[in-house]
Amino acid sequence: MAELQSLIRAERLALIEFLETLEPAEWETRSLCGAWTVQAVAAHLAWAPAMPVTETLASLARSGFRLNKASAEMAVRWAHRGPAAILDQLRANAANGAKPVGVPMDAVLVDAVVHALDIRLPLGRPRPVPAEAFRIVADFSMTTKWPMTISVGGSARKRLDGLRLVADGYDWSSGDGQDVHASGEAVLRVLNGRPVERDELTGPGADQLYTRINRR
Repeated sequence: MAELQSLIRAERLALIEFLETLEPAEWETRSLCGAWTVQAVAAHLAWAPAMPVTETLASLARSGFRLNKASAEMAVRWAHRGPAAILDQLRANAANGAKPVGVPMDAVLVDAVVHALDIRLPLGRPRPVPAEAFRIVADFSMTTKWPMTISVGGSARKRLDGLRLVADGYDWSSGDGQDVHASGEAVLRVLNGRPVERDELTGPGADQLYTRINRR
């Protein structure tokens, strides 16, 4: 548990350090997370861990209990608080280890790592995911169940049915069937319903996986 908390804190601090370098226009860049801007993703990371359960339930009720709609509405609302407030809350989360009530620590790490990709890649400033954090995030993403799969475009396990996904540069693979190779970042995007370009996938199963990703 202590090691996992340390990994979460390290990922949070790395993102804070990166966000502190952004120009105003970069905060408004569209992220990999649907229609969310970089600022909306950062706001989600800032206040979702600190939000009272009552506020979560109220937001879900307003959205007709549609998880993605509720998350988007909250992120946009929080984003209006501005970069300075977002950074202050992110620093507080890193210091006190805040997490949403009832959410496992592995999922908190997934949120930190995957949303950092959502922010960094559109800005052209990637950061390699540390190997230990990558393994935990990839393993957890493969086992995510409904309703949490709603937010990532469905089950990663079903997406990889009959295929073996291999993360180049990491000692990680999952599945059984035709191989598909990709970078660690691309693997995490595949598992979490983010866009992947065809030339990021190689191996005999690459065409099949790419077709599945774009059929969603």
